[in-house]
Amino acid sequence: MSRFLGSMFKRSRRFGISLLENNKEFSKGKKRTTAPGQHGAKRVKISDYQLHLYEKQKVRYMYGINERQFKNLFLNAAKKKGITGVILLQAIESRLDNLVFRAGFARTRAQARQFVSHGHFLVDGHKANIPSMQIKVGSKIELKPSLQNNSELKAAMEAMTVASWIKRDKFVATYSRYPERNEFAKEINEALIVEYYNR
Repeated sequence: MSRFLGSMFKRSRRFGISLLENNKEFSKGKKRTTAPGQHGAKRVKISDYQLHLYEKQKVRYMYGINERQFKNLFLNAAKKKGITGVILLQAIESRLDNLVFRAGFARTRAQARQFVSHGHFLVDGHKANIPSMQIKVGSKIELKPSLQNNSELKAAMEAMTVASWIKRDKFVATYSRYPERNEFAKEINEALIVEYYNR
């Protein structure tokens, strides 16, 4: 299954949360929070399977991950000691595109993914243009000079807040630690995702 490229606003309404994590999907007169479609306002009881599937899809759309990547992340998390759901979400948070977003270099993860794909960042001094690349704690993500005067990036750096688990000094961000579970994705119930794959 490929990455979702449709209307993020409709998806946010479907799941009842801001998948962009900035509530812009519900701004500019878009006050509707019911599911899209003619019968979106009706309450429909969903099955346990749909409930688990919705939770998985919610995370996929929020972080911009395709199905194959997501399943591989889960399988790797399941092999490690600890709480599988938390390990899974921390692995997702450790993707390069997400860290670029969390460091305030981009307004959205989609924009961060574009910046990374175009080769605008170095990781520990090495070229990095794979958005899904897993970054180790302690690594430094450096913006190349070629993008430092970009107007969109400057606007993002002024508007965005740097996550508490990242330290940014001008155009260099250090992934200082894994985020605590209560610091991110509070709308997500990762236990349902684990149950989905273990069903």
